[in-house]
Amino acid sequence: MSVSPTIERVEVERLSLPLHSPFATALRRATSADSVVVRVTDSDGRVGLGEAPQNWQVLGASVAGSAACLEGPLRDAVLGRPADPFETWPMVDRAVAGNSAAKAALDCALHDLAGPVPLRVPTLVTVSAGEPDEIAEAARARVAEGFGTLKLKVGTDAATDVARVRAARDGAGPDVALRVDANTGWDCFEAVRVIRALEDAGVGVELVEQPVGRRDLPGLAHVRRHVETPVMADESIFDLDNLVELVRHDAADLVNIKIAKAGGLTPALELARAARTHGLGVSVGCMLESAVGVSHAATLAARAGCDVDPDLDGAWWLAEGAAYADRVSYADGHLVRMSQ
Repeated sequence: MSVSPTIERVEVERLSLPLHSPFATALRRATSADSVVVRVTDSDGRVGLGEAPQNWQVLGASVAGSAACLEGPLRDAVLGRPADPFETWPMVDRAVAGNSAAKAALDCALHDLAGPVPLRVPTLVTVSAGEPDEIAEAARARVAEGFGTLKLKVGTDAATDVARVRAARDGAGPDVALRVDANTGWDCFEAVRVIRALEDAGVGVELVEQPVGRRDLPGLAHVRRHVETPVMADESIFDLDNLVELVRHDAADLVNIKIAKAGGLTPALELARAARTHGLGVSVGCMLESAVGVSHAATLAARAGCDVDPDLDGAWWLAEGAAYADRVSYADGHLVRMSQ
């Protein structure tokens, strides 16, 4: 009788990868992608990789904290255990409170032991917050590179956000899908004013993502009731408890599921299934991270299915020569992953 492989080693590597241009949102401005990559080796000698991105504003996760979690309680919880992510996930989840990014890294590394499956999935690309002329130029450049959906970061100044979106539409042209992401930057009244102004202007916004604070579900519901544009929750949705509250408040049309928020590919898949059960559209996003994390987000997008183009551009922002860059590539508005 064959013996199932077990987890033999859990090792971590700290990364700080420069970006080719600054990434600016209502929450932060980044010039590097900082994260922890975890390497899991099983008793058959297979190696799997996962990633815990540093993001103080959304995840509350740091390189130091994720590394300590992975080298301490998470490693202790899984060494010698079956190298099966579905069997091992409950032990990972119970080992430590919070720390969703570290849990996600370990869970994804276990999935990765089986080897990456080749895939090609569409992805949007983000246009950073900035001045209208910069936004228009960036939009033109991204469309010329083959991207069919642009996500514009707004929420830095409600009084001028309409002009920014107009500039993005002027640069992108009429045939490209355009969505806006306020990253919690508006209050509910500002959000309604800006979104209605965009609707009146006929700019053609596909959806608006996280217009208000993550815990302001009454405000999110207020926005949804008072605009025609679909509303997507991102920072408000980490796990099933959050989903229950979103449904209870009838606060969103869609949810943006991210592995680092959900705590792994295993719970993220369950979250996508539950969201669909409750009539919510599903999309998948990533963090600003290396191709290790982005490749797992692509797996989630392919397995869960997306009702709008997923957001898998995290590794697109990295400067040339980044570690693990060969795990994914970008071509004609798609993320491509080959077997390794």
